[in-house]
Amino acid sequence: MKIIKIKEIEAKENPHNVEAKLVYDDEKAQIIHLTLKPGERLKRHVTPVDVVFYVLEGSGIVEIGDEKRLVEKDVAIESPAKIPHCWYNESNGVLRVLVIKLPRPNEPTKIL
Repeated sequence: MKIIKIKEIEAKENPHNVEAKLVYDDEKAQIIHLTLKPGERLKRHVTPVDVVFYVLEGSGIVEIGDEKRLVEKDVAIESPAKIPHCWYNESNGVLRVLVIKLPRPNEPTKIL
């Protein structure tokens, strides 16, 4: 059994300049723990694989394609491969999201 403590994972630099911690990474999937402080956002981007987002804490706006929705804790959102998407934290609290990429991407994410 392998137990991973999010607090012990070092955040990786990323083009969004937000806290992103790689929790799991193998050929089948990749899981990232994302923290957006109030006012932070992800740049609009495209991933080459399907993504599932799970909101762990807080509320934020998720944009996928031409749709924008306010989502809150304990909600899962599907984002198909190659569709532009991004997140906005316009709240006064922290937004924490688990990002699950299936399968693990072999191509880089494209920032738009």
